[in-house]
Amino acid sequence: MHDMDRTANLLGATALAVTDMALTNATKAAGVSASGAAALVVLAASPGLSVTELGRRVGLSQSAAARMVDSLEGEGLAERKQGVGRWVSVTPTVTGARTARTLLDARGTPLTEIIGVLDERDQEALAELLAKLLARLHSEVGNAQLMCRLCDRGACVHEGAVCPVGQAERDEQAHRDEQGARPGS
Repeated sequence: MHDMDRTANLLGATALAVTDMALTNATKAAGVSASGAAALVVLAASPGLSVTELGRRVGLSQSAAARMVDSLEGEGLAERKQGVGRWVSVTPTVTGARTARTLLDARGTPLTEIIGVLDERDQEALAELLAKLLARLHSEVGNAQLMCRLCDRGACVHEGAVCPVGQAERDEQAHRDEQGARPGS
């Protein structure tokens, strides 16, 4: 019989070690905090977000997000732009966009090296298992943007692959829409 507790413990140790390595490399390469690194990646993928929305996507309150944007502005990595009315958008500067790419590369290199110990068949199996786990995690977290705040989105959908987190979000939305369309709901 399989020892599920041992597997869960191995997953926890692996997740923590991988997170520590990826975050350390990314933040060191970018010269910013973990939330600043995530903000740069999010802004590179979705420039023009409000401070509040940026904070939501990186897991910060509005006031903490405003302080983080202040810091990114001070470092020449992001800028606020006045929109219509009170709307203020945040965009990465050219340096900020370049820094986002640098930190994604710094995050991805050690992850690629770790996976390199597996043969191609095991890598494919791991990708399938991780997709299942991410879809399950989305049902708990409920926010694809937050889950993917440090993702290399291009790598996730390379060669026509489908992002498992994005797919889980679309599936959950379709289910909610279906539930709302049923008579008597």
